[in-house]
Amino acid sequence: MAGRRFAAPVEADREVPGLIVKFGGYPLHHGGVGAIRSLGRLGVPMYAITEDPYTPAAASRYLERAFVWPTTGAEEPEHLVEGLRRIGRRIGRPTVLIPTDEEAAVLIAEHQDELSGAFLFPPVDPALPRRLASKQGLHELCEEHGVASPTTVFPTSYDQVVAFADEALFPVVAKNREAFVRRSRPAVGGTTRIGSRAGLLALARDWGDDPGVILQEYLPREAAEDWIVHACFDADAHPLAVFTGVKVRSWPPHAGMTAHAYVVDNPELADLATRFVKQLGFAGVVDLDLRFDRRDGQYKLLDFNPRMGAQFRLFESESGVDVVRALHLNLTGRAVPEGEQRAGRRFVVENIDLPAWLAYRRGGYTTPSAPRRAEGTELAWLAGDDPMPFLTMLARFGRPGAKHLYQLWRTSRRGGGTSHSTK
Repeated sequence: MAGRRFAAPVEADREVPGLIVKFGGYPLHHGGVGAIRSLGRLGVPMYAITEDPYTPAAASRYLERAFVWPTTGAEEPEHLVEGLRRIGRRIGRPTVLIPTDEEAAVLIAEHQDELSGAFLFPPVDPALPRRLASKQGLHELCEEHGVASPTTVFPTSYDQVVAFADEALFPVVAKNREAFVRRSRPAVGGTTRIGSRAGLLALARDWGDDPGVILQEYLPREAAEDWIVHACFDADAHPLAVFTGVKVRSWPPHAGMTAHAYVVDNPELADLATRFVKQLGFAGVVDLDLRFDRRDGQYKLLDFNPRMGAQFRLFESESGVDVVRALHLNLTGRAVPEGEQRAGRRFVVENIDLPAWLAYRRGGYTTPSAPRRAEGTELAWLAGDDPMPFLTMLARFGRPGAKHLYQLWRTSRRGGGTSHSTK
């Protein structure tokens, strides 16, 4: 049931607030709302950076204050750091930082000295989050530590794209090489399936001298399953909470954010993720996307997000811990209660799951590992104890002149939006 609250022996430090940190214009972000609710229900004072005063996050009953600060993600780091420090002075006491995008996670890691004192965050190698957020950096780390990932090349010229096209087995996938595509003109709109040599070369003509893309083997949908791992690690890269689940639908289809997912116990996957993070020495919250390739029986790592994932509220332990609660407990010096993950839970993002369901139904895609029945459903937006974010989302999503519904329709028509196919 939406908004259902479980009695849990989680005793958070109510004297230490949390701040949702986000850069760029994406006001309909359910992950931030989930974090505000998760800690707010424990009595933790919550603050958030928002694009304007009328976002769903700003409407939550659990939010003490929204700091309206429109950003694009293209600002100079010094400007963003000073803005965060200004917010810290307004809050007036040490505050746990909860980044919701790569820009925020990387900025915090690379400017720990300037942000310490006013804020609490995990100690991490300052260069690591940027490398993990980079497709090329992540692939290199996977090769270094023996973690499976799709076969990938990194062309640095049009001629190298042509050479790849002459040898490649199509379809292939193109992605932007670096995570911070808002700071420059991206080569592709997102994960793009390319069906032929001619289609690849047609796209590549617009990429310039330095393509800025990676070209990756395509893992056939009929032979693969999408899995997710959400976890939190302490300063010694010791796991505080590790959760595994399977993604049933995403939007855009097969390449976008999770629209529908289930908790599924997967000890093998949890062990793989834990060992990799330990090898990296990462501290904090992670959100991993992997694709299980039935052809060779391997879990292949697609994305390593060094921050909270939008669907993190899918996962909660029997002791009432999710990754955001684990982070706050750890940074405030409190023990994180142990407990198995609540199996069978389902997560649904109301405004994108319907178009995703229609697209997946047309494609005939199924997820064999998903349970037939859910033991409980967590809705991204609707919560009985906090209804205003849902109503605000509806108002913004469907208002006259809003682009959201049109974009969903247009994406569905062309077969997947940022995951569109190029023949």
